[in-house]
Amino acid sequence: MNIVVGYVPSPEGKAAIDYAVNLAARDGDRVVVVNTGVRGNDAHPSFASAADWDALDERLTSLGVDHELRRPLQAQSPAEEILSVAEAVDAGLIVIGLRRRSPVGKLFLGSSSQEILLDAKCPVVAVKRTD
Repeated sequence: MNIVVGYVPSPEGKAAIDYAVNLAARDGDRVVVVNTGVRGNDAHPSFASAADWDALDERLTSLGVDHELRRPLQAQSPAEEILSVAEAVDAGLIVIGLRRRSPVGKLFLGSSSQEILLDAKCPVVAVKRTD
């Protein structure tokens, strides 16, 4: 099975990676990590640095996890990119990290997590960060 992970360099993103890696290691699944800036903006904080991206690749390789790292640069939203990749690789599961936001924050900023949860064609696991 292909597990698609929406990754941002944050505690929530790391929690999503950890969850997917544990599943993949247990079941022999393949992990497809998706990281994108907002609407193609690679200066956005959600876009992983080259060092972070390389470290993630090295970690997954050292754990023996079959994986692919994708950084789409199109002008789609992060949710659209994750859903697009999930469809392209026939994902059996999508894993995303969740952060707590105020109702006003959700109203003005929208919610990539909500879009993924509502529009995904496969199950979605939403992981909270560990504090």
